[in-house]
Amino acid sequence: MHATSAGHNVVAICDIDEKRLARAAAKFPKAKRYTDWRKLLEQKGIDAVTVSTPDHTHAPVSMAAMSLGKHVYTQKPLTHSVYEARKLTDAAKKYGVVTQMGIQHHSNKFFKTAVKLIQDDVIGKVSEGYVWTDRPGRFWTQGMDRPPGKQTPPDHIHWDQWLGVAPSRPYVAGAYHPFKWRGFWDFGTGALGDMGCHGIDPVASAVELGPAKTIWSEGPRPNAETGPPWTGFLNKRLQVQLRELQPSVN
Repeated sequence: MHATSAGHNVVAICDIDEKRLARAAAKFPKAKRYTDWRKLLEQKGIDAVTVSTPDHTHAPVSMAAMSLGKHVYTQKPLTHSVYEARKLTDAAKKYGVVTQMGIQHHSNKFFKTAVKLIQDDVIGKVSEGYVWTDRPGRFWTQGMDRPPGKQTPPDHIHWDQWLGVAPSRPYVAGAYHPFKWRGFWDFGTGALGDMGCHGIDPVASAVELGPAKTIWSEGPRPNAETGPPWTGFLNKRLQVQLRELQPSVN
């Protein structure tokens, strides 16, 4: 929970990095501290859980919480794969819990304004939508192989718990934790997974699109370790539906 969230009683916090955990504890001094989320879920009296871990552990944590009858707020992207998203959807229905994916931009004034401008034809009939981001390159690196080397994790970082369900690999300072993991397939979903849900959202919401049926993409040769340094893709359903919105010519 954010420190500014009113009306919430934060009773437990968890982070595999004890330094970051200590900073969170300063905001929530009454909350119990954990470095293992499984131990946190054993605590009695927890009604809801927020999940802001790296992408690869979104589904395991969320699924475990829901199976215990806890409501869940999970940050975007909801899961590491489409399969995981479908399983979480089934679980939410099965356990009867309230769920929400964190996509704060959806509620921002400028995003809602963009949706209204499109729906009210203020900018004319939209035929195509383009989204771009500077995340791969400016915020983290993609299109590279696994960093070489092997180091002993600092005492304040619980590396095995950070890896979670991902295949084991050695700790390399600054390569993954706390932020650059997003470009690695084992942990993140690249720029499309990180920012696509934000950038594509206004146009998709404005024209009330359903799930994509066909997706075409282009870019450099795929890399088994990381996302590409750049990529382009087209949701054909989006393109067709946008063009159908144009006025017919008699």
